[in-house]
Amino acid sequence: MIVTRDTVKRIARECGFELAGIASAEPPDDFARFEGWVAEGHAGEMRYLTDRRAEVRRDVRNLLPSARSVVAVGKLYNQSSAPPGPGDAVISRYAWGVDYHDVIRAGLEKLVDRLRAADPDIAFDYKICVDTAPVLERTFARLAGLGWIGKNTCLINEPLGSWFFLGELITSLEIAPDVPPPDRCGTCSRCIDACPTDAFVERAETPNATASWAPSWAIDSRRCIAYFTIELRGAIPEEHRAAMGAHVFGCDICQDVCPWNSRAPVTEWFDNQHTSINNALPLDECARLSESDFRLAFKDSAFSRAKYAGFLRNVAVAMGNSGLARFRQPLEMLAAHADPIVVEHARWALAQLSKLTPDSAPDARDQESKESFRNRSSLTLR
Repeated sequence: MIVTRDTVKRIARECGFELAGIASAEPPDDFARFEGWVAEGHAGEMRYLTDRRAEVRRDVRNLLPSARSVVAVGKLYNQSSAPPGPGDAVISRYAWGVDYHDVIRAGLEKLVDRLRAADPDIAFDYKICVDTAPVLERTFARLAGLGWIGKNTCLINEPLGSWFFLGELITSLEIAPDVPPPDRCGTCSRCIDACPTDAFVERAETPNATASWAPSWAIDSRRCIAYFTIELRGAIPEEHRAAMGAHVFGCDICQDVCPWNSRAPVTEWFDNQHTSINNALPLDECARLSESDFRLAFKDSAFSRAKYAGFLRNVAVAMGNSGLARFRQPLEMLAAHADPIVVEHARWALAQLSKLTPDSAPDARDQESKESFRNRSSLTLR
């Protein structure tokens, strides 16, 4: 059997991937833009993007010398959920359920097994990559025809939107590549206009003689809420804290406002019953978690990447932005924490509450949120 593009894509769909396509393993033109992005400091403190692993991204053959093709896949993670109420943490929806790294890897391993079973006489080398590998995965997803890279820097598929986990199967098989789709963002700027910290920066680049596409916008991680709440290990810049609202882990604003997501399908596999995470975690309960409770509650999710002290730092900022007087007590508790970063942000949050709320009894909004918590025992961390 000759392994064809259609065969690989069909089997990938049978393995649970809504999107699948093929790209050549040749070094992509996008690496020069990646280098420029790093040189401009937009990676912030994410050293895994700037250290020796940066150069590895130039060519996937650094990971698999025999590579000839890259099978790019996408798995939908969009879920429906009631919006968080007053006093709830805002959590990026990709972290509501089980750790996607394990799910994507398992699906790609199944794809390899199915390809081998289709013709046992065909031998091939391969390497499975999820987003922890030094691969320009959005680049290969675009080259494989899965979508275009939008102004919000997310991969956007025309009929299905942008709520996708990406993965790659680098292989020695030579498979005919797909064709990248056109950029369909047009003049829309909703994601740029909606970003509360102005994290998107316009690029002056134009396609060169060998490239048919160049991004018009990039993200400056040093201004991004997702970066602050997940990747940054130190203090969040004070000038951006108020704009973070109740975000505790990640941010979906630029995807929520994207018109291509207005009809995005909802998945059923991303079962958030496996963890205690959803989009309505009470901030005061989060503040009271011990480190062992934190590890237990979030051990099966991507949420643990924030680390315990970073989590409490984020919770403190969110409580400070809430305007709810009842958060003074948990914030005073965090202000006595052993970690100086937690203490700094808790003190900042207490100062914010003093500006936003009177010193008297909680307001009607506060009372309403208290009552809602009593009626939502199923949302309590376990």
